[in-house]
Formats: sequence, structure tokens, C-alpha cells
Amino acid sequence: MAGVAGQGRIVKRASTARKNSQLTAVVTGVVVIATLYLAKVVFIPLTLALLLSFLLTPVVTLIERIKLPRGVAVLIVIGALVGALGILGWKTSQQFVDLTNQIPAYKTALVEKIQAVKGEKGQSLAKASATVKDLENEISGNSSATLPETKGKPSPSVAPNSPSHPMAVQVVPPANPVDSLESMLGPIATAGIILVFTVFMLLDREDLRDRFLRVAGGGRLTAMTQALDEASRRINRYLLLQMMVNIGYGAIIGTGLYFIGIPNASLWAATAGLLRFLPYAGPPMAAAMPILLSLSIFSGFSHALETAGLFFVLEVIVSNFLEPLLYGAHVGLSALAILVSAIFWTLIWGIPGLLLSTPLTVFLVVMGHYVPSLAFFNVLLGDEPVLAPHAQFYQRLLAQEPTEARHVLDEFLKSNKSAEELYSTVVIPALSLAEQDRYRDELDDDAQSLIYQNVREMIEDLDEAPAEESAQEAIEATASVGVAESGEGRADVFCIPARDEADDVVALIVAQLLESRGYKAQSLLIGPVSEMLKQVADAKPQIVCISALPPFGVSHARSLYRRLRPLAPNMRIVICLWHLEGDLNKIAGRLKMMRGDLVFSTLPEVLGYVDSELGTKIQEAVS
Repeated sequence: MAGVAGQGRIVKRASTARKNSQLTAVVTGVVVIATLYLAKVVFIPLTLALLLSFLLTPVVTLIERIKLPRGVAVLIVIGALVGALGILGWKTSQQFVDLTNQIPAYKTALVEKIQAVKGEKGQSLAKASATVKDLENEISGNSSATLPETKGKPSPSVAPNSPSHPMAVQVVPPANPVDSLESMLGPIATAGIILVFTVFMLLDREDLRDRFLRVAGGGRLTAMTQALDEASRRINRYLLLQMMVNIGYGAIIGTGLYFIGIPNASLWAATAGLLRFLPYAGPPMAAAMPILLSLSIFSGFSHALETAGLFFVLEVIVSNFLEPLLYGAHVGLSALAILVSAIFWTLIWGIPGLLLSTPLTVFLVVMGHYVPSLAFFNVLLGDEPVLAPHAQFYQRLLAQEPTEARHVLDEFLKSNKSAEELYSTVVIPALSLAEQDRYRDELDDDAQSLIYQNVREMIEDLDEAPAEESAQEAIEATASVGVAESGEGRADVFCIPARDEADDVVALIVAQLLESRGYKAQSLLIGPVSEMLKQVADAKPQIVCISALPPFGVSHARSLYRRLRPLAPNMRIVICLWHLEGDLNKIAGRLKMMRGDLVFSTLPEVLGYVDSELGTKIQEAVS
């Protein structure tokens, strides 16, 4: 009783510690998010500078290789960047000034087109809106809405500016010059801060990296160094590829708009290329103004449709074909993760957060790959499969989705995998998971029977699908190992299940693969032990494989072996304890197996043993 009570206290303490750990993680997450939001004035320039330093570091390193000091290299790169941005800004501002001078003419044409589109439908809508408003006033009892008319003459009208209806006056305060100056200088000051941060990050990048490793590494220098290198490589490549894609995107947009006839095509090209750095929101924002201009300038809607079609078709091609091809192996994010991260960082930091969302998420995913405490980022946001093929297969079976389970097998075979690899790395491990769940009472009898039935049907389908190829392969395999007919109705190998349907299914797999190699193999259905022993005694096979899935099948395999061994002293017996870990020699000793009988745990070992035994015997008989 004291021992049971002690175990109960241990379990209770473990449960309490787990709950405290989960609560601590939640509180930490809330504090981190709140800090990011409240201190965004500091974090946004710092993160933008870090992103810019990632992009400029390869250029600075390249200049340093020609024996220039780092300070000079940084000044050259920053000066070239500021100059390029200045020229681009100057050209863009000229285009923008030219556009503002033409806005009045565009406005008149646009208003006329809106009025033409509204037409009678617009008037009908206005009448319906007025009717609904009158009904609302009547229901609310507003007497001023509808005044009763005296019989024979209309009610007197009240002048809107009469003493009973004075004109509303709104006091507008004069514009504050200080506020106007602050709103104009704010972006310039932020850009200056970002440049200063970038300069210091480029000058002291090794020192900053060492400090980060000291704070976040926890003594794991190798893992953290690999994480930083991989994150830097992914982000650099992503930014460079995105910059190249966006330059080409803007060039195509500018060329298309020029031939359509949209004025200031170069302005919209630059705008499209820059805004496309904003995931999801950038392309619609870039397309809005050219479409509006086409409606204002041209009669009809053909030019507007051409402009919208240009943006739509190009965006579909780039986002669905070009970017997955270029970014897929370098970003490592799922499509859903990119969308969720864009929403999250936009809510926290606004438009700068949308710009930084993908690089920040890439960094978190890479850290999750190397830091165990951050592994959930890699699981939730990464694009790598989080379940192995055998776990995917078993989960589809648990969910009673045999079609999806078969799809997992087909996808595995499409990757140039053989049937032997399929059974060895997917099907048998999945059946092992089922046995483990059954051992923990997490899988009822009906569910496991359905799983075994579905797996058996899939195995039979896989065996029947390539029937002609299997027959040819069997002939070639028979010729290669020298297998001869050992008598009418006699099998070379018998596969016997140790305990239940799971062992039965694996025995069927072994027999199927041996037959594909040209051997005469047979698997016995699970039944009374006496009947299975009688079939073995009558057939007199050369090798008997006892199929057993731990943990249930081990004791039954030992019992079956003890009853089977006296029936045929010259027969070889192997016990297959599928995916059982440990020293197989010690396990064979505990099973009290005789000399020459072996224990195997994997499918390739069993198949290799049969090849060696039967091939050697046939060669001896022939010689």
C-alpha cells in the first residue's frame, strides 16, 4: 500500500510540474508578444536593419576580399545603396508630380463614367434607400420626418437657415506647423536610424554573433552556429531571389502598361516591384491605381480589363509556378505558415511587420530545427513532413480513411522505392504502432480488426497489380539463385503467425516477397496451433519463419518454437520479432533456441537469410 501511495504522489507531482511548465510557457509567450507590440518603435528599425545587414553582408565580404578595410567596404556599400535609393526616389517623385498635375482631368472623366454606370439602376437604388429611411423614421416616431398635411393645402415648409433650424457650425483648429514637420521628418528619421543600425551591424557582425551565441546558445555552440549559418543562408537567398523576381515583375508590368497606354508606366513598374515585397497585400495595392487610371482616361472598360488581366495573370504565374520553384528549397515554410505569419506580424507591427513576416518566420523555423525548446516552430510553420510515412499510414488507418492510407503507399512507391522497402519501412512499422497502442489499451478490438483487414486488402492489391512483371521477375530470380522445384505441392518456406492478425499480415508480406524472388513460399492463416503444426509437418518445408510483433507476440513465438522444433530436426526455424530493439543473440538465448536457428528483427535480414540458405543448398545439390 505504501508503494502504491508513493507512486501516486510521484504521478501527482509529475502532473503538477507539467501543468506549471505549460503555464510558464503561456505566460512567457504573452509577455514576449506584449513586449514586441509595446516596444515596436525600437524593434521595427532594429529588425529592418538586421534584415538589410543580411542582404548587404555578402557584398561587404566580396569587397573585403580585395584587401580593403571593413570600414571602407561598409561605407562604399551604404553609399551605393543610398545613392541608388536617392536616384530612384528622385525619378519616382518626378513621375508622381507629373501625375498630380493631370489628376483634375482624370477626375472629371472618372466622375462621368461613374454617373454613366449608375444610370437608372443608381436612381432606383437611391429611391429604395430613401423609402427605407422614411420607414425607419416612421417606426422611430420622428415627427419631423413626415408632417401631416392639412386637408386641401400642403404643410408649410421651414427654411433650413431659420431660427428654428440654425445652421450647424464646426470649429476647425488651425494646422500645427510642428505636427506637420514631425509627420514629414518622422519617416526620414526612421530611415536614418535604420541606416545607422545597419552600419554598426555590418562593422561588428562577428561580435554581435558571439553575443547572441552567449545569450541564446546555452553552451551548444555547434548547434547554434549551424542554426545561425542556415538561417543566414536561407534569408539571404530568399531576399536575393525575391529581389530578382520583383525586378522582373516590375519590368513586365511596366512594359505591359506602356503598350496598354497607361501614363507613367515606369512609376507603376517601380511601385509594383516595391509593393510586391509585401506578401498578399502588395500586388492588389500595386494594381489599384493603374486600373483606376485606365477607367479615368479611356472610354469603355477594355483598357481597365487589360490592366487587371495583366496583373492577375502575371501574379498567378509568379506566385504559383515561379516562386515555389525558386523559394521552395530555400525558405522551408508552408503556404499556410506564410499567411498566418503575415497576419500575425501585421497585427503586431503594421506594414513593416508584413514586410518582415517571412524572414522572421524563416528564422524561427530554423531555430526550431536546432533548439529543442523552440521545436514547435519547426513543426507548426515548417514545410517538412512532421510524421514519418509509417506514422502517416497508421494515422490514416486509425481515421478510417483507407483511400488516403493507400495514397501514402502509392506516393512512397512513386519515389522509386521497392516493395521490400515499402513493407519494411512503412507497413510493418505501422502494424508495430498498432500493437503498441493495443498494449496500452488505446485501440479496441473492432478498430484493430478493421486496420488489419484494410492492410491485408492493400497487400493483396499490391501483389496482384503488377502480376506480369512479378512473374517475369520470379523467373529471373529463380535462375539467379538456382532454385529448383522441390516436389509437387511442397513449399520452400512456411510463414507462421505467432499470435494474432497482425502477425498473420506480416507473414503474408514475407511469403509474398519470397514468391516474387522465385521461392515457393506459403503463409498460414491464424488458427489453432495444433492445425498449423500439422500443416508444417505435412509440407516439410526447408525453412519456417515465425512472425511475431512485440510486445504480445514474443511469448507466443517462444511457445510455438518449442512445439515446432521436435517435428522436424533438420528444418531451419527463424523467429522474426519485427522491429524489436536489443541484442538479438541475447534474445535468442532467452528464447532457448537451438544452434542454427536465428532471430531477426527486420525484413531485409530475413530475405537475405533465405537467399543464402536456399541458394547454398541448391548449389551443393547441383554440384
